[in-house]
Amino acid sequence: MIELFAEYGLFLAKAVTVLIFIWLLMMLGLSFSKKTKEDDHFEVVNLNKKYKNMANTLRFSLLPKKEMKQARKENKKERKKEKKATKPNKKRIFVLNFLGNIKATAVRHLRKEITAILSVANSNDEVVVCLENAGGLVHEHGFASSQLLRIKQKGIPLTVAVDKVAASGGYMMACVADKIIAAPFAIVGSIGVLAQLPNFNRLLDKHGVDFELMKAGELKRTVTIFGKNTDEDRKHFNEQLQDTHDLFKEFVKENRPILDIGKVATGEHWLATRGIELKLVDELITSDDYLLNASKDSDIYEIKYEVPKTISERLAISVQLTIDKLFFSWWQKEQDSKLFS
Repeated sequence: MIELFAEYGLFLAKAVTVLIFIWLLMMLGLSFSKKTKEDDHFEVVNLNKKYKNMANTLRFSLLPKKEMKQARKENKKERKKEKKATKPNKKRIFVLNFLGNIKATAVRHLRKEITAILSVANSNDEVVVCLENAGGLVHEHGFASSQLLRIKQKGIPLTVAVDKVAASGGYMMACVADKIIAAPFAIVGSIGVLAQLPNFNRLLDKHGVDFELMKAGELKRTVTIFGKNTDEDRKHFNEQLQDTHDLFKEFVKENRPILDIGKVATGEHWLATRGIELKLVDELITSDDYLLNASKDSDIYEIKYEVPKTISERLAISVQLTIDKLFFSWWQKEQDSKLFS
């Protein structure tokens, strides 16, 4: 039995190698056959239509067949009337989605999305940013916050919706908003600054490895992961952290003056249900309900800036998917053989 599995594993490894090689050749052939390169572009989705289509799909599926046909006909007539009817100037809501990471890389798209919105929006409109961000590098999230400030500076109402988390650098972004809404168990706060790093100096010293650091400027580098850190180095590094925290608190207080900054800027985080008591949040409601309610009186547009993936990115994704599928197939066969052996 062991030899059988060994042979099967060897065969599988060969098959995977061959399939990956064929896939790479196919992808390269397709990429070279394309004469024109896809351009960056904006995707605009009318959420009013999306919500209506979703509701109609469910409503029609619950009706008997005859009634369903009649309902579809009536719906078509209504849509034709709506197209012909003169539409009043309704409020417009522009929806952006920001999924954060430690470097806030989504800001590359956010800045372009905001630039596009600012070219058409006015003070009667609203921008809703659905934010999911647990924080990260200070300067990256500071830049992301400054992009949201552009909306406020143009006098356009800004709402940030937090369904899961807006903590640390994420809350730095959220506090810019005129209104912060959150799901009851979303995480908010964490107004603090953290730095942690290992030190390998004793390990290097034990193995006879010297580490030399040359610098011009006494404070060009303080704590290091390889050299020996002194109390003076640690003191200066802590002073830098404290200064960053002070600036963070000032920024939050300036943009959200209703906060008791001394009470909330301890580095702690809270669930939104508690956060509303601390005025970190204005209303407990999910982004879905907020937008669905708003769709009754407003035209809602979801804006997304799309950048086509490079050949290498497409190849990497395709290869990964192929490997995952093959591994799962092999694992499933292994489980089946154990069950029936």
